[in-house]
Amino acid sequence: MQYSKPKMEQLVKNDVDLTKMLRQVMKEHDLEKSFALKALYHSVVKDGGKYQKDYQEL
Repeated sequence: MQYSKPKMEQLVKNDVDLTKMLRQVMKEHDLEKSFALKALYHSVVKDGGKYQKDYQEL
């Protein structure tokens, strides 16, 4: 599975919990949105993550 920024943005937009996680990652690690999205992808989507199925459906 390959990272796609537009898919990841849509997934975050559709899920309140992911939106909160994104903001938290951006704040805690002082990251720009694009880098925080990648970090979130690798932690909760890729390799059987909680949101993998939702991501694949987009």
